[in-house]
Amino acid sequence: MKLYWIGILSAALVATCISSNGFAADEMKLQAISDNAIKPIMDKYGIPGMAVAITVDGEDHIYNYGVVSKDTNKPVTAATMFELGSISKTFTVTLTSYAEVTGRLSLSDKASKYLPSMKGSPFGDVALMNLGTHTAGGFPLQIPDDVKTEKQLMDYFEAWRPSYEAGTHRTYANPSIGMLGYITAKSMQRDFAALMQDELFPSLGLKSTYINVPKSRVADYAQGYKRSGEPARMTPAILSSEAYGVKSTASDMIRFIDANMGLVDLDEKLRQAITNTHREYFDVGAMTQDLIWEQYSYPAKLTTLMENNSSAMLKSIPVKQLKPAMEPRDDVWINKTGSTNGFGAYVAFIPKERVGIVILANKNYPNEDRVSAAYQILTDITSAR
Repeated sequence: MKLYWIGILSAALVATCISSNGFAADEMKLQAISDNAIKPIMDKYGIPGMAVAITVDGEDHIYNYGVVSKDTNKPVTAATMFELGSISKTFTVTLTSYAEVTGRLSLSDKASKYLPSMKGSPFGDVALMNLGTHTAGGFPLQIPDDVKTEKQLMDYFEAWRPSYEAGTHRTYANPSIGMLGYITAKSMQRDFAALMQDELFPSLGLKSTYINVPKSRVADYAQGYKRSGEPARMTPAILSSEAYGVKSTASDMIRFIDANMGLVDLDEKLRQAITNTHREYFDVGAMTQDLIWEQYSYPAKLTTLMENNSSAMLKSIPVKQLKPAMEPRDDVWINKTGSTNGFGAYVAFIPKERVGIVILANKNYPNEDRVSAAYQILTDITSAR
């Protein structure tokens, strides 16, 4: 398969700003670091297109590779949007955290406070914090296929029976985070997608991030490909918007990473809401579970990151709750993977080093390779300082 390598830098700051140590201004060196990690992965898995964004001391660098579609051979550009998969969850908890900061809800609230029909049911007794940390008591990875309407959704949760006591096991699942987004929207008295697209994304300064891609931007929406090579894009489903439905560009996502490191000027309440998503709630071995975000003490070993971002983490794992939750710190590696049938994504950042990365691809490929590439790039950057 022929791949078209296109490296495009798109950040005005690069031309006008110089980092304190001068490294970020060495554009050729930074692109070489990205190329060395990304091109072998594209060759290995036959990935048609990728976009990589790197932030160093608040300067953003974007490198685009390959094509949007194998049919058109249109190159990936700064405008190309990719499906984020479960990285979407980080936006959901940011909205939830903002709702808490502005007094709309509390993470200690029970679900039944916002869903009166759940009173007396096990789900009604689950705290919102547990919904945002995969510790509600055990859900399947996905909402059952036969749940298609809001009534069927409520019936499903009313009938749900936990496998574990809340707060004792981490079971990675879309139903719990989906319901956290659903409840957050109810607390703010608006539709979830509207809250994200009309309020949260603009407040973050994101200009090409959507749940529902408008017709005017459909041409910028990359074609995804399954591991088998078949074309694929996500099909909207109940709670998909809340759990895995966001599409975005590398440039928007690296701005979001900058915001998570406090490197973007934001409204004070939104800034605090983002910071609060980094509180540590559960000890999961080498990993600590924040609100959706997963973090590790820095420096972190590559083997640790790969193991904890593997499919093995989809099973139920005993956890230890941190009481009280630990406040955010900067000596950590924070990350999140995201996948749909046709896309693969990974984001990571190290606040102490003021570096971060976004890797987006229009083909689903193993998490371990995403983590390895990001680790190689960020390690090369920090080692060169």
